[in-house]
Amino acid sequence: QVQVVESGGGLVQAGGSLRLSCAASGRTFRSYAMGWFRQAPGKERELVAAISRSGGNTYYVDSVKGRFTISRDNAKNTVYLQMDSLKPEDTAVYYCAATYANLIVVVATEGQYDYWGQGTQVTVSS
Repeated sequence: QVQVVESGGGLVQAGGSLRLSCAASGRTFRSYAMGWFRQAPGKERELVAAISRSGGNTYYVDSVKGRFTISRDNAKNTVYLQMDSLKPEDTAVYYCAATYANLIVVVATEGQYDYWGQGTQVTVSS
């Protein structure tokens, strides 16, 4: 089992940047594929970005391609989401999630994630 805790959210103006971090407990972090989700008020939760155990494969939802970058540091048990050129529509609670997966697999289905953090609020003002 793994526990994940998000940090790094906040208030930023449109066009600005934030970096979210997700720290995972346990010695088996490298066994988990990771994902960042978000949920805006009145909307369903959506997958924003995902990364394989190795870090070599990634996935991005179309709306963030070219602006967001997911990465991981297995030595630090941490996954990051660098968010640049932020837009008001990026405003949401951002969640980190983990699931067991094979080395190169990117998990793009919410239902396959087993472990979730409490979320961190990101607010982008216009």
